[in-house]
Amino acid sequence: MPEPGSPLNPETARALASVSTATLSQQLRGHGINEACFTGLAAARPDLRLVGVARTLRYTALREDVFKERGGGLNAQKALIDSINPGEVLVIEARAEHGAGTIGDILALRLQQRGGAGVVTDGAVRDDTALRGLDLPLYRGAVHAAVLGRRHVPMDADLPITCAGVLVMPGDVIVGDGDGAVVVPAALADEVAEASLQQEREERFIVERVRAGDSIDGLYPLGATARERYNEWAKGGKR
Repeated sequence: MPEPGSPLNPETARALASVSTATLSQQLRGHGINEACFTGLAAARPDLRLVGVARTLRYTALREDVFKERGGGLNAQKALIDSINPGEVLVIEARAEHGAGTIGDILALRLQQRGGAGVVTDGAVRDDTALRGLDLPLYRGAVHAAVLGRRHVPMDADLPITCAGVLVMPGDVIVGDGDGAVVVPAALADEVAEASLQQEREERFIVERVRAGDSIDGLYPLGATARERYNEWAKGGKR
């Protein structure tokens, strides 16, 4: 969970941590945002929830002369990880190139020690077994043992990127569960969180009625009669 100093409202963070990415995707679609789900990424730790604010990092294709200038020392990757704040998520654009790692266990540990909320990369990761031993949500496109200099130049940070087909702006909210991860625009986070809680309350009622043998006709989605029954159910404190 983001720390109190994070720009993400703590109440909103708690709400986002309690709802599914499927629900969030549906709510974002209602706002006209259809490309919110990172595609082709798997959770290293499906048991962990991810909620945090995006810090972005861009890798370009390898060109050896440029890597010589920008790849060594405190490069863009290391500098960003060393400046991660509590509640922030490292999101890496790696062009969906899986021929080299984009982060390994030592830098991921550094990010965790600084209070980082997680990592999302459309590239590969190194040291996957060690990464899965960390209490750090991580979504990756593949696993590859090679260092990033085999395919990438760590070019720049804190700018708009495209990761796994999704535009990510610095400060966007990243939410992940066992199904995957989604981007919630910062300006919509409070509204989407509240609406997602409401949707899942309604769906708990619908599931209860389906288990009781009710037809889904007029129930899913809630029709007028079913909504009256839902309102009575909700008044009874069943949330």
